[in-house]
Amino acid sequence: MPQMNTDATETGTAAAAAPPAPATLPPDFLTAITTLTAEKNLPEPVVFEAVESALAAAYKRDYNIRGDVKVQIDRVSGALKVWSQIEVVEIEEDIADPDLQIEYQAALQIQPDTQIGQLLIQDHTVGVAGRIAAQTAKQVVLQRLREAEREVVFDEYSGQEGDILSGVVQRLESRQVIVDLGRTEAVLPPSEQIRMEHYRPGQRIRVYLLEVLMGTKGPQVVVSRTHKNLIKRLFELEVPEIFRGQVEVKGIAREPGHRTKVAVHSHRDGLDPVGACVGMRGIRIQNVVNELQGERIDVIQWDPDPRRYVAHALSPAQVLAVRLLPDSNTAEVAVPNKQLSLAIGKEGQNARLAARLTGLRIDIKPQSLAEKLAKEGLGPLAPQPELPKPVTPAPTTVEAQPAAATPEPVTAATTAPTPARRELALQEPEEPGVEEEEEEEEIEPAAAELEVAAPPPSEPGKIRFAEEVLARPTLEPKQKKRRKIRYVETEEGLDEDPYADYAAEE
Repeated sequence: MPQMNTDATETGTAAAAAPPAPATLPPDFLTAITTLTAEKNLPEPVVFEAVESALAAAYKRDYNIRGDVKVQIDRVSGALKVWSQIEVVEIEEDIADPDLQIEYQAALQIQPDTQIGQLLIQDHTVGVAGRIAAQTAKQVVLQRLREAEREVVFDEYSGQEGDILSGVVQRLESRQVIVDLGRTEAVLPPSEQIRMEHYRPGQRIRVYLLEVLMGTKGPQVVVSRTHKNLIKRLFELEVPEIFRGQVEVKGIAREPGHRTKVAVHSHRDGLDPVGACVGMRGIRIQNVVNELQGERIDVIQWDPDPRRYVAHALSPAQVLAVRLLPDSNTAEVAVPNKQLSLAIGKEGQNARLAARLTGLRIDIKPQSLAEKLAKEGLGPLAPQPELPKPVTPAPTTVEAQPAAATPEPVTAATTAPTPARRELALQEPEEPGVEEEEEEEEIEPAAAELEVAAPPPSEPGKIRFAEEVLARPTLEPKQKKRRKIRYVETEEGLDEDPYADYAAEE
């Protein structure tokens, strides 16, 4: 067994007067470290730290050095500095680890000025490590590099959750699809796959980064092809107006692999949001459709008026009138008889997506039935008060109205509605002041206008603001209960976490 250098047993003063000549690594070793840093895309200090830890373990075993061995490599010359540190305790009974602790009397023989509780530091002169020590150093280096690479990959992709990534299908394992992202491999679980799509090795696809979790085998990146935000990210890539914020995506309703409805709104005057998304000759939206392998996408214009919004959402069907029932959160819609099946869609898909997009229950009625209900004062074609505009300044001339004004104009407007009034939902708002017959009072016309513009939302028979209808406070509790899809690592791969629902309710 190699013996410890005699210089290590001298006092600290003698060691400082005649320091041992340090060992030097060959130049090829430093070149190999630089090459490894570039290949693994790891920080250079991390690689050097792993090599120094491996050499410390090798020299401790090869030279039987007592204490915590440290190695420092000169980044330029490759010179090695090796030292050990051991804790000084008062008596032998206080020693818990003989390899890391030394008795005070024994420490005085090595360094006379040492104190109890301090670390006794000794320098060592080393040579080339042996074969067994070199194998130990190699294993430690590889293990440290794997751990460092996993941490770098986890930190990189954990900050990209919610982004779109481009990858290549690597292989198919059981029901999961492994996608190569370059730095790491991502998992596409069965629940995040589109049933209509068929994946093959070598196929390049774009995926939505759902979440990143740290597993026993390293970071696990979970991606999705069914998430609705994948549509939004694809439009941001293809439509510069959306990326710059000039056009905003207000809502998305999607049935993956079949059909998607996207509501857009323009923040710049004169800019058509639907035309910007479609592009010249439909080139922009066609790129999105091709990426989704033929999934049909309907781009509609968002409107602050919920009735117009519902009419746009039922596109391509023509809508004659829309009537809102705020108490039941329902929209009654009248369509031509020949377009009833078009408005409902195949297996109710069009109406179902429109309901998800607007957040309202949609009751579609043919024109013939709507006209019969209108005679009874019911249905979408029946007379109803006009919704005020979303932004209506408070009237400032209420106090200046004459006190002798009579309510005859209000009574005349409510007694005989004209046929044009039956399609009021899709026309420009008229002058306010139309009230239900049971709400007629002997008040001033200006006061009646104020009452229509801002009715109490809890009073029966009143129409709420458009913002209140769009906010849908009755749906907020359901939205809060919707959990974020979480996955756990199993022996067969990634699977959905069965306890995620309990965590979401908390």
